Amino acid sequence: MIDLKQIDRVRVASFLVLLFYSVGLAGFLLVQTQVLFEKLVPFHLLLMLLLMVWSHPRRERRFYLSLLVIYLAGFAVEAIGVNSGVVFGRYSYDTTLGPKVAGTPLMIGVNWILVIYSTSITICSVGIRNSYIGAVTGGVLVTLLDFFIEPVAIRFHYWHWDSPTVPLQNYIAWFFVAFVLLLFFLRMPVEKHNKAGVALFVVQFLFFVILWASI
Repeated sequence: MIDLKQIDRVRVASFLVLLFYSVGLAGFLLVQTQVLFEKLVPFHLLLMLLLMVWSHPRRERRFYLSLLVIYLAGFAVEAIGVNSGVVFGRYSYDTTLGPKVAGTPLMIGVNWILVIYSTSITICSVGIRNSYIGAVTGGVLVTLLDFFIEPVAIRFHYWHWDSPTVPLQNYIAWFFVAFVLLLFFLRMPVEKHNKAGVALFVVQFLFFVILWASI
């Protein structure tokens, strides 16, 4: 039986993802509004998280548990990385991602949820059923995404590197962290079909590619 309410939720969530990323893109491209839109980034991440949860078809306890694990793991690896330099390389967070604990923005865990969730949903939507193949494929996609994110993040004060260029270590670490988190989520017995998640993956990818090209 088709759940019309769920279809409506997915459509509304997908539309809002496209709308808010489009507005955000315009805000970052216009010099006059860049400072304002930097301040709005934490609220944007929270809104995207709420839209993904709201549009997810089966919000069971284990679904929320999986998101919590991704948040805690993502935050922990970033906290270790920023305070030691042994994970991604030596870098520091600036102000755009909002309040920090141990030099690490609380929103960075939310960002990992959005990246892992949307990538996992996209992997499943194209018919990849083997979790290891999915995690490897997703890890490559996430690392490619980070390639476009890095110059944008530096330009708009998300974070900065101690070195003049982004170290190769960062991309290697991104792949392995993403692989582990993707494998975890793909193997969790939760629903993995949500077209709003696919919309988020595609739109955020285009968002960073366009900003990357504009720098």
